[in-house]
Amino acid sequence: MRHLHTRTIRTRLIGTLTAALLCAAGLATPAAGAVSAAPPAPAVDDGLALTPPMGFNNWNSTHCRAEFDEAMVKGIADLLVEKGLKDAGYRYVNLDDCWALPSRDADGKLVPDPARFPHGIKAVADYVHAKGLKFGIYTSAGTKTCDSTGFPGALGHEYSDARQFADWGVDYLKYDNCNNQGVDARQRYTTMRDALRATGRPIVYSICEWGENKPWEWAADVGHLWRTTGDISDNWGSMLSILKQNLPLADHAGPGHWNDPDMLEVGNGGMTGTEYRSHFSLWAIMAAPLLIGADLRTASAETFEILGNREVVAVDQDPLGRQGRVVSSEGGRWVVAKEMRDGSRAVALFNESDTAQRVTTTAEEVGLPSAGAYTLRDLWRHRTYNTAGTISATVPAHGTVLVRVAADGRWAQHPPAVELGLDGGLLFEPGRTVPLTSTVTDLGRTAARQVSVSLSGPAGWSLRPTSPATEPALPTGRTLRTGWGVTVPRGTPTGPYALTLTVRHRSPAGDRVETTLPLTATVVTAPPAGTSELGDLPWLSATNGWGPVERGTSNGESAAGDGNPITIGGVVYGTGLGVHAASSVGYYTGGACETVTAHVGVDDEEGADGSVAFEVWADGTKAASTGVLTNAMPARPLTADVTGAQVVRLVVTDGGDGVTSDHGDWAEARLSC
Repeated sequence: MRHLHTRTIRTRLIGTLTAALLCAAGLATPAAGAVSAAPPAPAVDDGLALTPPMGFNNWNSTHCRAEFDEAMVKGIADLLVEKGLKDAGYRYVNLDDCWALPSRDADGKLVPDPARFPHGIKAVADYVHAKGLKFGIYTSAGTKTCDSTGFPGALGHEYSDARQFADWGVDYLKYDNCNNQGVDARQRYTTMRDALRATGRPIVYSICEWGENKPWEWAADVGHLWRTTGDISDNWGSMLSILKQNLPLADHAGPGHWNDPDMLEVGNGGMTGTEYRSHFSLWAIMAAPLLIGADLRTASAETFEILGNREVVAVDQDPLGRQGRVVSSEGGRWVVAKEMRDGSRAVALFNESDTAQRVTTTAEEVGLPSAGAYTLRDLWRHRTYNTAGTISATVPAHGTVLVRVAADGRWAQHPPAVELGLDGGLLFEPGRTVPLTSTVTDLGRTAARQVSVSLSGPAGWSLRPTSPATEPALPTGRTLRTGWGVTVPRGTPTGPYALTLTVRHRSPAGDRVETTLPLTATVVTAPPAGTSELGDLPWLSATNGWGPVERGTSNGESAAGDGNPITIGGVVYGTGLGVHAASSVGYYTGGACETVTAHVGVDDEEGADGSVAFEVWADGTKAASTGVLTNAMPARPLTADVTGAQVVRLVVTDGGDGVTSDHGDWAEARLSC
C-alpha cells in the first residue's frame, strides 16, 4: 500500500461493524436492537451535553494548513454570532489538530504554536467566551496526535494536560486515537475522563476512537459522545457509508451520551445542495452532534440557510434525546423516524438512489396513535398541512424530505397535503418526444379544490399536456393524472437540466396553496455502434467512496488525475475505470447495446485488506456479479448481457467487510452496441 496521510489511513480502518450489519443497513430493514444485545452503559450524570453538542471545528475545511490560526478562530466566533448561528444553538468553537508545537517545554507542558496563536490559547478562549460561546480543543490518547507532523499526545500526560486545558478555559475536549501504543482503549479514555473530572471544570468529553472498540457498549459513563465511524470525507459515498454504520446504533444514544458519526461537511463544496440538505437532515434525525466543518468566512448563502434551519436543528436538539430509527429501507428508499418529547414524530423520507423515487410510510408505522387526521409540517419548506395518515413524497435523487407529524386536533386549520409525482424516465434525446405522466394526489383529510398542474423547463423545450391538467376537486386519496409530451430541441448539449412540476389548489377555507417538485432531466445521446471503451464514454452519474472515479488510472482518493496505472495481479492495463468502494457509475445505453465486458479486481497498489465485489446492473436488474475478490486474486473476466437496457450501472461494493483498501479496477471495460 502506498503511503497515505495518517487521517486517511484511519478512515479506512472502518471495521467497527460486522459484514452482516453493514449489509442489513443498506439492503433491508434493520431489526430493532440488532446491533448488540448488551444493555447501554449508565450515562455520565454531570448535566453536560444533555442535547447533542453544536458548534464548529476547523478540521474538515483547513486540516493543518496555514489558514488555521488565531484570526480564523476569532472570525468564526464573530460569524456564529453575526449570522444567528449562536442563537440557533451553535455554541462550541473547537480547535482540531496542529495548534501546538511538536515538542513539550522543559516542564512537560504543551506549547501553543506562536505562529498560529501568538497570544496563546487562553487569549483565544477568552475571546470566544466574551461572545457568549464555548471553547474546545483537541489532543490524542497516544504519544502523538494524528497529523503526520506528530504533535504531542496526552498518553502519560493526562492529568497535566487536563489541568492545562482547564486553566485555559477549555469547555470541550476531542480526544483522538492515534499512536496509542496498543494501550487498552477503555483504559486510555477512562484515564482522561478522571483527569478532566479532577480539574473541577465542566468539560464535554468527545471520544474519537473511530468505533474500533465499540464504545457505544461501554463509554456512556466515560464520555459524552463517541465516534462510531472513521473520518467523514466531503463526498456522497463517504456520507452514505457513515450514515449506514451509525443508523443501527440508536439504542445507545440519549441525553449526555451520543453516537457521533463525525462532523458536518455542509458547505465544503464536494456535494450538491440537495446532498448537503440530506446530510444535515439525516444527522439531525440521528441526534448527532452538529459541528460545522466549513470555513464560515467564505461560506455561501445556501450554506448558512442549511445550517441555520432552526426547525431541523430542533429535531436534533429535542430534549427527549431519542436517535431516529429505521422504519423501512428498500431499493434506496429510506424512512427514518424520531420520537419527539411532545409526542410528535420527525420523519425523514430519504432517497439514496440516483433517480427520483416515491418514498412513503404512514403515521401509524412511525409510531403515532391511530387518528383520523394529523398535522404534517415540512421542515424545509416551512409549511403545515393536514394528512389522513399517509406520509409520502416523490424525493429527488440523493434528496431528503424532512417532516414533523403529530396527532393534533388542530389539523383542520391547515390545507391538505398534496403529493406530486412524475412517472416516466427523465432521459431525453434531442429531437425525440418523450411521454411523461404527472400525478397529483390528495393525502389530506380534506379535499383540495380548483386543482391545476403545470410542467416547466428550459427555454425552447416543448412541454405539452396531452390530457386534462385541472380538476374541480380532489377528495382524500384521489389522484389527477396528466399526460405530457416533452421534446428537447435538436442540438441541445448533453447534461442535466431543471424541470419543475407545480400544482396550485385552494384549501377548504379558500386559501391559495402552491406546491412544487423540482426534478432533474438529463439530455443524452446513444452510444455509437460497435465497441466503445467505457472509460471514454460520458456517464450519467458517478458516486465513489473516496475521490472521483478515474478514467484510465487507479483511484487516487483525492483530486482528479491523482491515480496510477491500472494494475491487477501484476498486469498493467491501459484503459478502464479506477474506483473506490462503494461506487456506482451509470451510462445511458438507450436500448441499443448488448454486452459489457471487463477484467476486474483490486488494484495492486492496495494491501492484503482490499476486498470488493463487482456488479453490472441493467435497468435495475443485476446482470452479472463476481462475488468477493481480494488483492491476492488475479483479474477476473466479467461479461454482462445488457440487451435492451436504457441505463447500465457499474457497481463496486466493499465485499461485506467495511471499507478497507478497496480500490477496484474496471480494466478494459467495454460496451458493445
